[in-house]
Amino acid sequence: QVQLVESGGDSVQPGGSLKLSCTTSMSILSFVSMGWYRQAPGKQRELVAQMLSGGSTNYADSVKGRFTISRDVAKRTVYLQLNSLKPEDTAIYYCNAKRITDYWGQGTQVTVSS
Repeated sequence: QVQLVESGGDSVQPGGSLKLSCTTSMSILSFVSMGWYRQAPGKQRELVAQMLSGGSTNYADSVKGRFTISRDVAKRTVYLQLNSLKPEDTAIYYCNAKRITDYWGQGTQVTVSS
């Protein structure tokens, strides 16, 4: 059974940084892709960043240049480095893994507020 466990969410001031982690119960290379989505109150869940199994990455336009997705295959962990955080980045961030179906973590809260 696939399990995704996120950590790293917190409350920070605008301009601050956070690093989110997502550890899987099996090799991250067994997935077509892994990534991060977010959902703000009253809004739909949206893709933030994605890394394909070959290593290529995709980012939402709103986070390009500020967020970086990376992985450690040996640790079965995917990371999301969030820099220059803005209040509009406030959301629950979900780790996602794709095969034929989607797998989701439980979510971790990121709050950006002064």
